Amino acid sequence: MPDRRMGPLVALARRAAIAVGALVAAGLLVYVQRDAYRDSNGTPIGLIDALYYATVSLSTTGYGDIVPVTETARLWTILAITPLRVLFLIVLVGTTVELLTERSRQAFRIRRWRSRVRDHIVVVGFGTKGKAAVDTLLSDDAVPERIVIVDTDRGRLDAASAMGLVTVRGDGTQSSVLRTAGLVHAASLVVAVNRDDTAVLVTLTARELAPGITITAGVRETENVHLLRQSGADSVVVSAETAGRLLGVATTTPNVVAVVEDLLTPDAGMSLSEREVAESEIGGSPRHLRDIVLGVVRGGVVHQIDAPEVDALERGDRLLFVKRVGSPTSG
Repeated sequence: MPDRRMGPLVALARRAAIAVGALVAAGLLVYVQRDAYRDSNGTPIGLIDALYYATVSLSTTGYGDIVPVTETARLWTILAITPLRVLFLIVLVGTTVELLTERSRQAFRIRRWRSRVRDHIVVVGFGTKGKAAVDTLLSDDAVPERIVIVDTDRGRLDAASAMGLVTVRGDGTQSSVLRTAGLVHAASLVVAVNRDDTAVLVTLTARELAPGITITAGVRETENVHLLRQSGADSVVVSAETAGRLLGVATTTPNVVAVVEDLLTPDAGMSLSEREVAESEIGGSPRHLRDIVLGVVRGGVVHQIDAPEVDALERGDRLLFVKRVGSPTSG
């Protein structure tokens, strides 16, 4: 879960500093008034004795070997030493209680989040592919709190949490981890792990848990595409082959690659988008629209713009078109 509080080490160091500060303040207070205190062995009160008295007093041990003997010293014990003792105990007990209840608090937050969130997006793997996928989702106005990142790397999860994303630490091949991410109630799953065999295992586990979820998976090798599809992936993207094609195209026509990169970069220039056909466009040809339409989705099937099946647009069609980033969706 996103947690914007300070880190545990910083919180512990701050509390330790408060406790030490209370001890030092009490010790200095006793040392300044050392003539008003008496040691049971009859020796004068030194700095070490003052700190010792502060330690046993603030920790409520109270051996009684060093005691205040004047009214002024006893008054300072009431007005200063006692509040410092209370502060010391609050820091000590508060730290202990928080350490004991942190797991219960986190479990409660997870249960409450899982009971409320629906139709969110789960991303397994927050490496280069996973982060690029999330950046694209966010550029399409996805809400960060409705994107759940599953990864085993603490650093990656911290980076995702800093972006406002929900994080779950664990192995995405384990059903218990995917349940914690709320996969059963999710709308889609993005598998962006580094190994193809891991992607297959994640897809198999996810499809068993959530038969109706939309799964998009990335693989490195083309020969593994059929394994992902047999495992239940709805869409498979081959990263290595796609990069190789772009390299080949860039050798002879680098300007084409520049346009493709512009379309795939969500933050500037042009980007690919999808929208439902407007009422005023029903019956017309997708080739005559103001938008640059690349394809028409009808009944879950993508048709090229020149396909005779979509020469006339129908209600319920969806258009795949090129839009300029920062401009409102046409329609």
